[in-house]
Amino acid sequence: QLQLVESGGGLVQPGGSLRLSCAVSGFTLDYYHIGWFRQAPGKEREGVSCISSSGGSTKVADSVKGRFTISRDNAKNTVYLQMNSLKFEDTAVYYCAVATRVPGIWYMQQAYDYWGQGTQVTVSS
Repeated sequence: QLQLVESGGGLVQPGGSLRLSCAVSGFTLDYYHIGWFRQAPGKEREGVSCISSSGGSTKVADSVKGRFTISRDNAKNTVYLQMNSLKFEDTAVYYCAVATRVPGIWYMQQAYDYWGQGTQVTVSS
């Protein structure tokens, strides 16, 4: 059974860092694009970053560009999101998602077929 499990969230002060992990089981990650999304209270879910199946291409939302980095380790069936210089506005539940076909628009939720349950990231002083 396909399963995505996010971890690594928590409480961090502004300017701090976290690394989120998305562990995938039930299928081999090698062939699929993976996205990270987030949803803040009262807001719609938004795309944060995406990485191609090979890892050779990445996309990052303007709001996190230069601060967040997506990467993947296909041998471990895991995708990561390194988040640096965190801001209050980064507070959200973060989700990883798998696209079984190449997403036409990487930040569109409809392009992704499987989702994890999310991990909470809270940036607070």
